[in-house]
Amino acid sequence: MMEVRGFMSSLVAGGMAGMCVDLTLFPLDTVKTRLQSQQGFYKAGGFRGIYAGIPSAAIGSFPNAALFFVTYECTKSVLGPLLSTKEAPLIHMFAASLGEMVACIIRVPTEVVKQRSQACPTLGTQQVLIETIKQEGILGLYRGFESTVKREIPFAVVQFPLWEFLKALWSWKQNHAVDSWQSAVCGAFAGGFAAAVTTPLDLVKTRIMLAKKGTTTASGKVLPVLSHIWKTQGISGLFSGIGPRVTYISLGGFIFLGTYDKIHKVLL
Repeated sequence: MMEVRGFMSSLVAGGMAGMCVDLTLFPLDTVKTRLQSQQGFYKAGGFRGIYAGIPSAAIGSFPNAALFFVTYECTKSVLGPLLSTKEAPLIHMFAASLGEMVACIIRVPTEVVKQRSQACPTLGTQQVLIETIKQEGILGLYRGFESTVKREIPFAVVQFPLWEFLKALWSWKQNHAVDSWQSAVCGAFAGGFAAAVTTPLDLVKTRIMLAKKGTTTASGKVLPVLSHIWKTQGISGLFSGIGPRVTYISLGGFIFLGTYDKIHKVLL
């Protein structure tokens, strides 16, 4: 089982890493959201108000990332001794998936408010929050929960085993544990690849969160939204925003996993 010191190290390191990424790369995230918006990039704000929605990200990023890493590390510490080294990728997949599901308790409300602010920069974050609760109640903040989980689990299943594998390979090649910068490079590759293959799911999540209340898209069903995008926009439509998404998550993976690794080691 994870000791108290390990728990606190994961909590603090994860939270700090999350804040570093979300605040540093926020403009790229805004561009990605507007490219994926049904109303189109320029109608959603173009390059104007590129920091719209940042208060939501600032408030949610620490607890979101902290919850993920605490769950991830705790699950690894519990399951690790029970399974063999060959089964390590399965542990990483399960731990990352569970971490993402727990983190979505914080992530989804943060994303709803942030993305609506990004797609309508004339409204402030506080106004978006008030309007969402007024029109849809507290549950409105959790619209897209299912689609977010369905995006996050495949993403985690690809990213974290790949990150752990690349670190283990690099460590084996140089005959000692990877440094934090090397962990960051592995994180960038793993994140970029995972981001590319899960872009259609990210697109669906964005459309569901931005849809007007009462529309078919707002009901939150993933497959009908995917099908509609495929029929109306084809394969290119399904990968709307892939450039900014891959760039954002590659850079984010470098900062996020490198920062986490460094802070975690220092705290331990």
